[in-house]
Amino acid sequence: MKAAIEVHADSSPGVLHELTGVIARHGGNILSVASADHGGESRIFFELDLPDGPASLIVDLGQLGVVRRLAQVETMESVYGKRIIIMGGGAQVGQVALGAITEADRHNIRGEHISVDTIPLVGEQTLAAAVRASARLPRVKALVLAGSLMGGEIEHAVREVRASGLLVVSLNMAGSVPEAADLVVTDPVQAGVMAVMAVADTAKFTVERLKRRVF
Repeated sequence: MKAAIEVHADSSPGVLHELTGVIARHGGNILSVASADHGGESRIFFELDLPDGPASLIVDLGQLGVVRRLAQVETMESVYGKRIIIMGGGAQVGQVALGAITEADRHNIRGEHISVDTIPLVGEQTLAAAVRASARLPRVKALVLAGSLMGGEIEHAVREVRASGLLVVSLNMAGSVPEAADLVVTDPVQAGVMAVMAVADTAKFTVERLKRRVF
């Protein structure tokens, strides 16, 4: 079963090694892990797939000397669900977000969990780095590129993340990025709506069934 555990532990070398050793002994598969330091204390969040549930694992983790306290919490999937990231020029990002947030709300009311992240960025190298980094973030299902001109290294980054399975929607803009995207949409609000529809389980819409890819 899937479970999430938040551990408050000493901020010192080897803490993660001790924690993951106990998880391994319980046959746990670590699906994701995040760690942050808060005033000399490490807060480590694990999402795990456990064969026998988290109860005995929590007991054994609590016996480690480095652990101050811990608790079972909700998984990020159950709280925030699928993520859509919108990046590019500020004005266009705002318009895409308007469509995406409105459409996500419609599906979330019906039981979905879809969250929308935005980041206004400029510059070829900056955007290319952000596109590549989006594929390394957990739960990201779609990326929307919102701008007036994108190409060069950004196009290469788009092709890389698409190869890893990430859906990429582009506004109909100048540059070569639209040629590399899965879907090209002229209206920014509609681009946000279609990105959400493409990842929502409660929507009867799939990019693969479209007869054309530019709208």
